[in-house]
Amino acid sequence: MPIPRAKDILAAPFTLAYRISATPREFFRRLRCFARLRAALAFPLPSSTVVLGPIHVFGTGRVRCGENLLLYPDLHLETHSEAEIELGSGVVVSRGVHLVAFTGLRIGNGTMIGEYSSIRDANHARLPGISMRDAGNIGRPIVIGSEVWIGRGTAILAGVTIGDGATIGANAVVTRDVPPGVTVAGVPARPIISRSNAPS
Repeated sequence: MPIPRAKDILAAPFTLAYRISATPREFFRRLRCFARLRAALAFPLPSSTVVLGPIHVFGTGRVRCGENLLLYPDLHLETHSEAEIELGSGVVVSRGVHLVAFTGLRIGNGTMIGEYSSIRDANHARLPGISMRDAGNIGRPIVIGSEVWIGRGTAILAGVTIGDGATIGANAVVTRDVPPGVTVAGVPARPIISRSNAPS
């Protein structure tokens, strides 16, 4: 039987204290993050929302949230003018995801978005004699259906519609519509699998 080292003996009471206090500490941390998000949004945030860490809200705060959302830390939620981000019930948004709406972004019930994905409904404009920074944006709405799985590091570009039950492979760049039940992957994303049991 190994002999405990001094470090193990000294750490034991601190480890025990940390384990005892971890649950209430985590509860209050999540509660604080929930309250901060609720205060930043223009629309009500349902109490069933689970907020696992800080979320960054920029612009008008026009984000509509369904029930039972699971929101990981370090999300970037950005809305401009009258544009809205709409998250359906049961949506899961993983760490570091960027959701940006200049015209509108809708995500259906039960959809899951992998870490560090970017879903933006606008591109920078290019106008003669005007710097790109000052030329504004050209936007087209994005619509993502229900029960869609969006893999880690995906980029979904302006004007795209993704049908119910579709799957987007990790690191794909989605430049065109994806039919229901289809799996796409690559740059640009192209169909690799089609299944007939997509949700109706």
